[in-house]
Amino acid sequence: MNNPAIDTSSSQRVLREHLASVYASRKVGVWAHLGFTFLGGALGYFHLKLPTVLPLVAMLVCVDLYVLSTPRWHPGVPVADSPRWARRHMLQMILTGVATAPVPWFFISTHDPEVTALMAILIMVGSGLAMQALWPMKASLFGYGIPMMGGLIGALIWHSDGVNLFLAAIGIAYLVLALRRGVRQNKQLTDALVLRFENESLVSRLGEQIAATERASEEKTRFLATASHDLRQPLHAIALFGAALQNELHDRPERKNAERLMRAVNALGNSLDTMLDVSRLDAGVITPDVRLIPLDALLVSLNHVFLARAEQAGLQLRVQASGVWVRSDPQLLQRMLSNLVDNALKYTVRGGVIVRVRTRGENVWIEVRDTGIGIAPEQLGRIFEEFYQIGNSGRDRSRGLGIGLSIVQRLSRLLDHPVQVQSRVDRGTRFRVQLPSASAPADMPFNWRPGTNTWREHQRPAPMPTPAVSPALPRRVLLIDDEAEIRQGMSELLRSYAIDVEAVADEATAATALSQADVDGRPFELLLCDYRLADGGSGLDAGLRLRWRGGRRIPLLLITGETAPDRLQRVRESGVPVLFKPVDTEKLLQVIGMTLGAAVAGVS
Repeated sequence: MNNPAIDTSSSQRVLREHLASVYASRKVGVWAHLGFTFLGGALGYFHLKLPTVLPLVAMLVCVDLYVLSTPRWHPGVPVADSPRWARRHMLQMILTGVATAPVPWFFISTHDPEVTALMAILIMVGSGLAMQALWPMKASLFGYGIPMMGGLIGALIWHSDGVNLFLAAIGIAYLVLALRRGVRQNKQLTDALVLRFENESLVSRLGEQIAATERASEEKTRFLATASHDLRQPLHAIALFGAALQNELHDRPERKNAERLMRAVNALGNSLDTMLDVSRLDAGVITPDVRLIPLDALLVSLNHVFLARAEQAGLQLRVQASGVWVRSDPQLLQRMLSNLVDNALKYTVRGGVIVRVRTRGENVWIEVRDTGIGIAPEQLGRIFEEFYQIGNSGRDRSRGLGIGLSIVQRLSRLLDHPVQVQSRVDRGTRFRVQLPSASAPADMPFNWRPGTNTWREHQRPAPMPTPAVSPALPRRVLLIDDEAEIRQGMSELLRSYAIDVEAVADEATAATALSQADVDGRPFELLLCDYRLADGGSGLDAGLRLRWRGGRRIPLLLITGETAPDRLQRVRESGVPVLFKPVDTEKLLQVIGMTLGAAVAGVS
């Protein structure tokens, strides 16, 4: 808030908005901290037989109850009192962080690597999410994040062995990156709020309400794109280091810890992708590709995707074929139905889920019925809200983010496929999607075998399974990325697969490296570029300029955390293959092999 360009009145108004943001999520954060406290206490007392953990649990409970009992900020607080409330919030976050800092010292050791890895993952993920919620209050961000992560890092270094030191290094990198991102996001939030207030003032004086609203919307879109990119950067670094560790420990028992780390990273990546889908739908950058499609083809995919999961949960999944054709976008309709079936399975304990199709005149109904817990009438109006989940006030992450049905509603509007819902508590729920029917062509590509739960292709032999082939990997790769942590992580990962990597930070250094490689007779076989480089540079433009060397074209692969529609559209138009952060190792190697194969085929 120390921005000289903001006068006292504007500064207090911005601070008031920041306070509203952090206090809106304070109660949820405190209850989550209490849950973490009891979980850690139970683990320490019952599993590790540490009675000394009980006083720590009592202290943390007292701290959380104190925070809950203190007065809450509310919209009626005068704007002039905002600095006092900000100091109070900062002191509470420092108290919580300092009180929690000793927790890792009870669990981190060299004797129980599973508990050590579990606690490291829980603390890093939990502190990362908490620090994200504290972006609006920079002082609270530092006051909570440093002692919270400092306790973990100190415990890992004190009980040092190979894995613990590696986890400590990851923790230090994660803390530095998270704080850097937090400072940047705080500045962007502050600038966005200042712009908003300036626009409101301009509207009140000049009556330019429409223009001001458009500018605010554009600012929100830019902020969402930048925030998504900045969130993916530290997650991408952790994924690279974790994948390198997983590969190095492939024949050791400690590999399980690396696998747990990667599962946590993948879960965070999936959450970011889901939230990105919502922002893309809201921004209106998704255009439906409506065509004639057989519903049975989509039902095949639903059956294959969810059948094993239903059987594992002891549920029945019945997908009834229809022979019906409709007009819709196959990918977007598939996403709608998948979200509905996924939601039905989450809230069904016994019985099952049935998906069936009905024809009503010129319309087709696709119904997803379950025998789950049902929805109370007073909750029906809220189930399509973001992050709203029935019976999940504790935010159990195994039940998702609560965004699936909000995506269904957005796709329903985009495709003009109305969705109806009926439900009875303890009896189940029925979702109905209505879409226009179409006449089936003469050669129907799919056919249902009556009385079974299997699918077969119509008048076409099943393809022979193709054996998995390891992709051909390059011998030398030139990596261009302006962040040192990313360069180090990617280099270690690729070197673990016997790939010689030279990592540089900018285009000029890359050009020098390419020239030297030609002189030495050891040319690079692949350019691996980050899309966003320092000082506004573009990895796409740099790669396109560098790829032509001595009459030959070096294959180019982009890696990016960008979500801005205009930039993604430019990448698509260039025809350069691209991967999105955080990158899965198997997919990275596969795309590298495909890129090299396409280059060889183009030459031949």
